[in-house]
Amino acid sequence: MLAARQVALLTGLPVLMWLLPSVWVWVPALLLQGFVFFGFSVLLHEVVHTAVFASSRPRANAGLALLYGVLGFLAPSQFRRWHLDHHRELGSDTRDPKRAELSPKRNTRRLKLLYFTPLLAPIYFAAAARAARVYPPALRRRIALERLLVIGFHGGAFAGLCWVSPALALAAHALPLALVYPVAFSINRLGQHYVIDPARPEAWTTRVRSNRVWDFLFLYSSHHLEHHFFPGVPCYRLPALQRLMRPVLDDWQLRPYGYAELVGLWLLRNHPPHSRPVER
Repeated sequence: MLAARQVALLTGLPVLMWLLPSVWVWVPALLLQGFVFFGFSVLLHEVVHTAVFASSRPRANAGLALLYGVLGFLAPSQFRRWHLDHHRELGSDTRDPKRAELSPKRNTRRLKLLYFTPLLAPIYFAAAARAARVYPPALRRRIALERLLVIGFHGGAFAGLCWVSPALALAAHALPLALVYPVAFSINRLGQHYVIDPARPEAWTTRVRSNRVWDFLFLYSSHHLEHHFFPGVPCYRLPALQRLMRPVLDDWQLRPYGYAELVGLWLLRNHPPHSRPVER
């Protein structure tokens, strides 16, 4: 149902914008479309953790991984290796690829702000290339082919929309990917492992105070701490898991953060990544 909703939004929002060429429709649709593109990375994440089917279905999982990866502008094989390495090496400054390769090495507001801009793409792909240096040659070739497929698909989709209307192609495809996707990606990532206590393994993931809006936009991936404790739980079960874990997390004195507070720590207070914040 979540996947069907995402596909319906992905295809329906451009139709809505074409039928109702008004700024009052185009602006919110453009913003939502960027989050929809990002949402396919969450669906790919579910496939990586085999959280889609109740039984082993490797062919179906492989097909869904390719579909979600292409729609979410990701090479599924690279994402799988990257993400599982992240789970295995959580807490390591050198072996966790998210921390070792993608996190900013200089704690400056200007550099951290770039992650919210179209420059996220070269930052991310450079990080992925560095991580891929240790991958087997066959995996690197597969990743390269998948990236060509991703670029070809989105190039074709943009050309098709341009045939209908160049303005529609920009508003329904190019701008959501270039401007909104990086914001969605970066806000979501702030709720993963940036505000942590390095001395306490149970506190290596940020505890996020989510709500229905964020659950809708991020497909429940705001509950990242709960996911790391139970990675096989499907995303739509994470709010229930959060309620079950709340007494334990409170007992551990893991304070929840809202996304506005996390963005403020990241940009305004210039809080260093993967460290414990200094409370006011």
